[in-house]
Amino acid sequence: MKPLGHPDSFHLQAARGWLELGNPLEANEELEKISPALGVHPDVLEVRWQISAKAKKWEACVDLAEGLIALAPDNPFGWIHRSFALHELKRTQEAWDNLIRVTKKFPEEPIILYNLSCYACKLGNLQDALNWLQKAFAIGDPTKVKLMALVDPDLEPLWDRIAQIKL
Repeated sequence: MKPLGHPDSFHLQAARGWLELGNPLEANEELEKISPALGVHPDVLEVRWQISAKAKKWEACVDLAEGLIALAPDNPFGWIHRSFALHELKRTQEAWDNLIRVTKKFPEEPIILYNLSCYACKLGNLQDALNWLQKAFAIGDPTKVKLMALVDPDLEPLWDRIAQIKL
């Protein structure tokens, strides 16, 4: 899909800025200024997802991510964030099932592998969780992934083992 033109791109950028400043209400106000016909543009839906996530409106996040998947199936954002929202809704098996299906579609996306590790751990599959985490180390920045894993409550049962992994 083609990028937003002016002034809609200005409002989208302003919305992103407000989010970075921790103000989702102002971010939403900026999105409301975007032409109604472009309200379902993938870039707009991504920011709407982020606003809904800040408000912990996970059902809305699932819907927004599904819209993103329909409009931009080759963008990993929708796939990753739908599963994340499902996980937050305590529907971790569904999150896993949805995300595992796209590992071959996005082979260079370490956050997919990382999230699968988290979901496997929460589902009690600790060895699978370690395997997925090792794969995330292999294609992502291993130091960054390890530091993230060592503070992620979803991976707490594995913290001792993760700490011992040599990079």
